[in-house]
Amino acid sequence: MSAAALITSGAVLLTVVGIAYGGTFMLRVVNGAFPANELQRSYFRAGHAHAGVLVILGLVVRLLLDQPTVPDWGRLLGDLVLLAAVLMPAGFFLSVVGRDPQAPNRLRVLIPLGAASLVIGLVAAGVALIVGGLAIG
Repeated sequence: MSAAALITSGAVLLTVVGIAYGGTFMLRVVNGAFPANELQRSYFRAGHAHAGVLVILGLVVRLLLDQPTVPDWGRLLGDLVLLAAVLMPAGFFLSVVGRDPQAPNRLRVLIPLGAASLVIGLVAAGVALIVGGLAIG
């Protein structure tokens, strides 16, 4: 793995500490210590879950693609999984900010953008791994 990939992977891994700390926010929401309506509770729960799963998935994809026979485009597009780990949770959290929102705001567009980033990243990573495997023989 290159020095740049190691450094960024280390930084991404450290974000899991922030996600874990976000779990304490979720506990406050669930226990009623942080006032939130049902829409907010649902979106906060989804944002927290997506953040944790997608960061770890993005790191796994990055490790899998770190093979000499994998094409560069695969590594580049595979990092879209990590972008999804930012976009989707941001969409869930930011689209329901405010006092007692009744519907998500315009920032909900980040959710499908993140989903598209995830799908493109995963498909590209899968194809790049197959191409890399075929190059081995």
